[in-house]
Amino acid sequence: MADPSHSSPTAGDAILPPQASDAPEAPLPAAAADLDKEFGFQREELHTEKLAGTVGFHERHVFLCYKGPEEWPSHLEATESDRLPRLLAAAIKARKPDLKKSTKLTICEGEDGTESSLGDVLIFPDMIRYRGLTHFDVDNFVEEVLVKDTEWLPGSPEAIRGSYVFVCCHGSRDKRCGVCGPALITRFKEEIEAEGLDGHVAVSACSHVGGHKYAGNVIIFSPDAKGEVTGNWYGYVAPDDVPELLHKQIGQRGAIVNRLWRGQLGMSEEQQKQALELRHMTNGVAGQESSAKESPEANGTDGAPAGGCCQGNGGALSCCQSDLPEGKQDKSIPAEQNRRISKTESVKESVAASKGRMRICRMPTWFETWDRSDTYTTLAVVAAAATVFVAFRAYKTMN
Repeated sequence: MADPSHSSPTAGDAILPPQASDAPEAPLPAAAADLDKEFGFQREELHTEKLAGTVGFHERHVFLCYKGPEEWPSHLEATESDRLPRLLAAAIKARKPDLKKSTKLTICEGEDGTESSLGDVLIFPDMIRYRGLTHFDVDNFVEEVLVKDTEWLPGSPEAIRGSYVFVCCHGSRDKRCGVCGPALITRFKEEIEAEGLDGHVAVSACSHVGGHKYAGNVIIFSPDAKGEVTGNWYGYVAPDDVPELLHKQIGQRGAIVNRLWRGQLGMSEEQQKQALELRHMTNGVAGQESSAKESPEANGTDGAPAGGCCQGNGGALSCCQSDLPEGKQDKSIPAEQNRRISKTESVKESVAASKGRMRICRMPTWFETWDRSDTYTTLAVVAAAATVFVAFRAYKTMN
């Protein structure tokens, strides 16, 4: 995994929007095509379930660099021969009540002689790397870093920068991740090189993260618009989605690809669902406003008033409201009451209110337009008249 820590993106490194390729896709060999249809990006279960809210709550994500996917057994953290991941997982589980933050452990690629060496530990969103953890140091490391939330000095803590992409490639745990993961790793590396992002974005295979049925599973740690590092999870990711993920999540500093989004570090499952719903509502309102500005009908060229309530219409004020649909009108009550019900409905369904036919209602009466200042003026006049009357009576009495 190339380390982006030694350089950070500049304005000249902006990621361009994904471009459509004119080159035809190379046909897959028969065996590969069958594998892809059963376990890969053509499998029937793809995009059959909702993704938002499928990430368990955690506030910190620890990645242990240890060997590669081809060497990982099915349950890496429980294998007797792999002492380092087994002992680290056991220590985190044993100290869970004492941890400062809810912590998730995942294994990523690690090989001596590379930037991510065997035993290195990456911690997100802290953006810290510890070098050379061994099975002898596990208990002390967990105590100092995860329980006391201080530095583990033997590991020479160092700050890391840039963006990190982790792709589940744990094929021995689930065939779907074994088929989808490597293809996504290849595409990510190709796009990173094509966009000139080497040294800014690192990509690595990782072990089981939960939700094999959502393969390809991708986790991206990158700064958002405020400069804060967020960890966003994506599911059902296919190679063709990679340019969009890089462009939005990294190039646009934290922009979310909603249709693939599973959740985010630091959010509960319910908060993830609410966050997606809020983005949909915001995008929907923004889209309606954009359409309203561009549409001739919305601008009133068809003779109907557009926009919000109480706006100008030929120099006079009018109050606009959406008619209650014919099917919802109660014939046994006056039309005016139906109009009031219509107003209540439009508040409850504000986003859908624009579907109704707009009309002009009657001009307001003097009583409806009475203002507080008018009340004060009237009271002042009455008080003055009363004062004059009392003074006159007193004058007459004295004479």
